[in-house]
Amino acid sequence: MSIQALVPVRSAAPPGGRTIAAVVVTVLAWASAFVAIRGVGEDLSPGALALGRLLVGTAVLALLMVGRGWVRPRGREWGLLVVCGVGWFGVYNVALNAAEQHLDAGTTAMLVNIGPILIAVFAGLLLGEGFPRWLVAGITVAFAGVVLIGLATRSAQTDVAGVVLCVVAAVTYAGGVVAQKPLLRRLPGPQVTLMACALGAVCCLPWAGVLIDELASAPAGSVLGMVYLGAVPTALAFSTWAYALSRMDAGRLGVTTYLVPPLVILLGWLLLDEVPPALALAGGAVCLAGVALSRRRDRVRRPVAVAQEAGPTA
Repeated sequence: MSIQALVPVRSAAPPGGRTIAAVVVTVLAWASAFVAIRGVGEDLSPGALALGRLLVGTAVLALLMVGRGWVRPRGREWGLLVVCGVGWFGVYNVALNAAEQHLDAGTTAMLVNIGPILIAVFAGLLLGEGFPRWLVAGITVAFAGVVLIGLATRSAQTDVAGVVLCVVAAVTYAGGVVAQKPLLRRLPGPQVTLMACALGAVCCLPWAGVLIDELASAPAGSVLGMVYLGAVPTALAFSTWAYALSRMDAGRLGVTTYLVPPLVILLGWLLLDEVPPALALAGGAVCLAGVALSRRRDRVRRPVAVAQEAGPTA
């Protein structure tokens, strides 16, 4: 059985109000994560932070699952869960945390946001979503905006290790999304998120000793920041993402994450007194334009009725 065979038939209807609200919550929460990671990363190392975040996220998601039905995964669903949990929740978080210790936020956002391009490519090839022209155009424009943000906020030196870590994060992010999409056909979104988060936490257990040592000396603000990362950008945002993904094409939903870099710039301006360069603001506007462009759909022409001379039986 192919991955495409596990995917539900797509609806041509545009996303409803609840789906749009879920996308908004996801994007805002994930944007806030970049700011939180910068602050918490001064006291918690990448692996320890990833483990703490995923443990908190797993606990919150488990509480949310109390009283809900549980559907037993079967067959290839287990393999897809491993790809999603190990890749997106485990490797991605460690790589992203480490990348932000090597690169500035603008360059990190630019590199990690090759992810939506990979999602669109993987979804088009593996999930049968194809390559709609407006989606391709929107991806191109939005990525150009991210490049402008990266150019505006890049540091004087680019760390090769940081670049490699960002690429690893982008690839595992895209692979996780494409693996998650078919799971949502039969398994409830909250359950998929919980299982993937728990698998990611298991992968990060080698840093358990480091996490205990660092929490003992970390200030309360960093501990609360780690809890926030687990409760909001992980438990809440990944749940709203799963809800939206079950109702939208993976490629089109992935493009909405191009809104994250300009939001990171805005949050850094408001919370960290980091005044964004004019070029970064321009890049944010271009990202918005690209996302809006990707939402367009080709007009469907109705078939023209042809008069038949054969009478009613025609």
